[in-house]
Amino acid sequence: MKLIAGNSNPTLAKEISEYLDIPLAKCTVRRFADQEIFVEIQENIRGEDVFVLQSTSYPANDHLMELLIIMDAARRASARRITAVVPYFGYARQDRKPSARTPISAKLVANLITEAGADRVLTLDLHAGQIQGFFDIPTDNLFSAPIFARDIRARLPDGKIMVVSPDVGGVVRARAVAKRVDAQLAIVDKRRDRPGESEVMNIIGDVEGYDCFLVDDIVDSGGTLCNAAEALLQEGANSVTAYITHGVLSGGAVARVTASKLKELVITDSIQPSSAVASASNIRAIPIATLIGEAISRTSLEKSVSSLFD
Repeated sequence: MKLIAGNSNPTLAKEISEYLDIPLAKCTVRRFADQEIFVEIQENIRGEDVFVLQSTSYPANDHLMELLIIMDAARRASARRITAVVPYFGYARQDRKPSARTPISAKLVANLITEAGADRVLTLDLHAGQIQGFFDIPTDNLFSAPIFARDIRARLPDGKIMVVSPDVGGVVRARAVAKRVDAQLAIVDKRRDRPGESEVMNIIGDVEGYDCFLVDDIVDSGGTLCNAAEALLQEGANSVTAYITHGVLSGGAVARVTASKLKELVITDSIQPSSAVASASNIRAIPIATLIGEAISRTSLEKSVSSLFD
């Protein structure tokens, strides 16, 4: 087995390497003066089972191109099998045509990854599960629900708890966590009276007197999350904590979350936390190196990966 890491999340790559007790392969990823990406794998990988570790986080296009070029280099170096390990698959939100003359970018990126030489894909909490079908190669979509459930159980408050989905589309994800912590489920119903105006939020379920845990896959600007916390507290919730897999946290999101009424925002390190995230008083990152590393090990040994979902 060989592990090759791009530049998107060196900390996570190092932790996965330490978990597997396998050093990262020597690989140079640099740029020409015009920012073209150049990759050179500096050790023999002929006939090896190669895992390329790279999230398509900010800057998304640069990191995506790094992933594609590293895989092309590995293919041309006669790797036996190439697995793209993409903890955060950044184009997953563009999984359908929301209006006329718009792209389905998630399918385009799936095609690019396949054509670049990937034989398998390993990712975490895809925004839409059906994106697995966009790939014509085996795709393993891991879930953060077991990690979140263990963290919630370790920090259970004294009162009653309620798991909340911030929208109807995330009910399956929230239900998976609620089942593991033996909690009830509520849903935030988001609506806009007209474009450009604030969202009106209705809570489906009685949250009065409960400590609420919002569960979702991506937090980007943080506006919807903070509004949902406000709505839950107005309905009588004791506190609101958010568990979100991918902390994109673009623009002023960190400041927005810090100033909000969220008790805590818990994210994974699928995206390299920025210095602002690391210093925020109510944002905490939990590691996923063990989950990703174990999935890599089982894939290489041709063992079951689905047992990690339990």
